[in-house]
Amino acid sequence: MDPSIFGFSPFAAAFVFGLLGGAHCIGMCGGIMGALTFSVPREVSRPHRVFGLLLGFNAGRISSYMVVGALVGLVGAGLSHALDGVALVLRIVAAVMLILMALYIANWWKGLVRIESLGRYAWDIVAPIGKRFMPVVRVRQAFGLGAVWGWMPCGLIYSMLAWSLAIAEPLQGAALMGAFGLGTLPTVLATGMAARRISGWIQNPTTRTVAALLIISFAAWQLWHLQAMGAMH
Repeated sequence: MDPSIFGFSPFAAAFVFGLLGGAHCIGMCGGIMGALTFSVPREVSRPHRVFGLLLGFNAGRISSYMVVGALVGLVGAGLSHALDGVALVLRIVAAVMLILMALYIANWWKGLVRIESLGRYAWDIVAPIGKRFMPVVRVRQAFGLGAVWGWMPCGLIYSMLAWSLAIAEPLQGAALMGAFGLGTLPTVLATGMAARRISGWIQNPTTRTVAALLIISFAAWQLWHLQAMGAMH
């Protein structure tokens, strides 16, 4: 993986992709955050306590992303060492997944929904674990619930995991997923009226189109770079 993309590190790019994927995050997690807020018992529902619980939830969610990123990075490292040329293939797959991510964000093609469906069987097993942390009255409960929710099937996450696979290094894979998770944080934390305002801007067709074109440009640059590397070899 090239260490610099248009002057930005891959981790900065992952953070930006998290921000650009905000429209999807509102649909997937915004309602969950609102439900979590309203489920907090009245006696602990002071604003600062609720905000602490929401931060705990998101810390758990992002931690799960990082764990999976490390595992996928480890798999990528194993494949790269065992098979010649597999590293190039993994990078191509990662770039293609980013293009699919862009098409999904722009509402041009929903193919990632089919990929999401592949994870629903595992989610049916994991999801009931979250009930053990309800009702959420302590930060550690919120963290546990978020850690479970981090395994929810999501096409955007799968796209980023393909990138972690291509990085083929556990710590960097975890860092990449952490950066992506932090990018999603502002949107997911925004609840109530703020969420509606942000949602209106993020889900605007023009905004989504610009975001998609930026991601496609990045992926195309990656593919061009990989083609040049292949030609050299």
